[in-house]
Amino acid sequence: MISKITNAVAICGILMLSACSTQGTFVIPEGSKLYLGGRPEPVKVEPDGTVDTYAFGWESMGVPPNKGIQYRLEEDGKTTQEGRLRPVLRVKAIFLPPIFGILAVPTGLNPNITYNLVTGKQE
Repeated sequence: MISKITNAVAICGILMLSACSTQGTFVIPEGSKLYLGGRPEPVKVEPDGTVDTYAFGWESMGVPPNKGIQYRLEEDGKTTQEGRLRPVLRVKAIFLPPIFGILAVPTGLNPNITYNLVTGKQE
């Protein structure tokens, strides 16, 4: 009985953690650091362009240039480019309890497009 409860708690925890992350593909200028959502730490861009990060709140929902996920590129400590990215509503966030799903993390990176910050295209 305790084993079943432990397994259920572990599975719920894993589902909640996976529902809080988002993934996107980026092309950024060589030597640049990418900052997303106004966060103080840069995200890690893998060699294939993949970025895994925590999801974003309602303030990031909408269509650029006035709405969307904020981004900033830095090189040698100086901002070289900033703007907004096209977001996507994360359906799995709807199934989390309201305190986590509705208020915190409904917006994510669109996994079906490439955010090319060299040419400025998001498609």
